[in-house]
Amino acid sequence: MPSHDAIEPPGYIYFPGCALKNHAVAYEESLRTVFHLLALPLQELPDWNCCGAASSMAIGEEDAYVLAARNLAIAQQHGALELLAPCGACYQALRKTLARIHRYPDVRHHVERAMARAGLPFPNLVRVRHPLEVLFTDVGEARIADAAKHRWTGGRVACYYGCQVAGPYAEVDETCPPTRMDELLAAAGIPTVEYPLKTHCCGGSLTGPTTEVGTELNSMLLDEAVRKGAEAIVAICPLCQFNLDVHQREIRAKTGVFIDMPILLLPQVLGWVFGADARALGLHRAISGRDVLREWLTKGDGRETHGHR
Repeated sequence: MPSHDAIEPPGYIYFPGCALKNHAVAYEESLRTVFHLLALPLQELPDWNCCGAASSMAIGEEDAYVLAARNLAIAQQHGALELLAPCGACYQALRKTLARIHRYPDVRHHVERAMARAGLPFPNLVRVRHPLEVLFTDVGEARIADAAKHRWTGGRVACYYGCQVAGPYAEVDETCPPTRMDELLAAAGIPTVEYPLKTHCCGGSLTGPTTEVGTELNSMLLDEAVRKGAEAIVAICPLCQFNLDVHQREIRAKTGVFIDMPILLLPQVLGWVFGADARALGLHRAISGRDVLREWLTKGDGRETHGHR
């Protein structure tokens, strides 16, 4: 259930959305852990609701903007002028809502009326941010390198953004191609591979009703990661991570190609080299590549401090 605690600035306020409270619990666990290790206060937005990303086609676009705007208005009401959205779909829905209410008077009036009926302010002051952008711009590579106390004991990874986070606003990262995740991981001593499909779609929520399409898209992403020499994929969107993780069994059955690759989240791998406990990072929740992860973690039992330098 959403938290109803009051926001206590300073610090970062984050919007978990539906994903981080359900299938992507490991994202919330690892994000909280990493922000704690970096001494960045992180609080959950009180009384949040679904951002409307999954329901916009059913309820209408303008009403979907109202759903997203309510979260922004709550943040603004509590004095928070920035709201972190780890989920790619949530980030896109919240960011798009801000763009629409500033650009289109009819959307603005619709949202204004809805917020007034709810006793909330018009959310025109809040900035939507993604944790990757916060880690890159507010924390920076030097601080990430300094926090990386332990040597990375895993293999090379492919950085995967998905199709929603890096575009169309180019605030989280450049769109052609995004590089911030590679740069942060390099600072932490984690080797990456060149991965040209890093912004290609995983199928999103369509992988449920259109399984064949989802299987094909995820198979393409995994095949390219293997071809480039990656032993794991690091994602920043919970739905992307979920699709690539859970569909490997179907891909093996359909293609006959054996792939059992760990699909990790950015705060999980950063927390790993920061020295966090594997369980605090949600690594025990992995579905694919469990044997690989177990081997990597075992090798890391005797990790040396600052071993990557």
